[in-house]
Amino acid sequence: QVQVVESGGGLVQPGGSLRLSCAASGITFKIYAMGWYRQAPGKQRELVAGITSGGSTNYADSVKGRFTISRDNAKNTVYLQMNSLKPEDTAVYYCKASFYTDYWGQGTQVTVSS
Repeated sequence: QVQVVESGGGLVQPGGSLRLSCAASGITFKIYAMGWYRQAPGKQRELVAGITSGGSTNYADSVKGRFTISRDNAKNTVYLQMNSLKPEDTAVYYCKASFYTDYWGQGTQVTVSS
């Protein structure tokens, strides 16, 4: 049984930082591309950052220079370090594992507000 579980969300003030974690089980994690997506109320889900099995990364323009995606294959975990957070980063953040089939997590809420 495949499980993808996000954690680390919460309430943070503008300019603050959070680190999201996504732990995957039931898959050969190292061969999967991993991605972080977010969905704000009334908006479509969008890609925030992705990392391939080889470690190549890509970012949405809106988060470049502020967010960093990384993976630890020994822990079957992908991370999203989010710095200089803005109110417009408020959303539910989802993790996706992709290798022919996509597996999604349940999401974790990130709220940036003073």
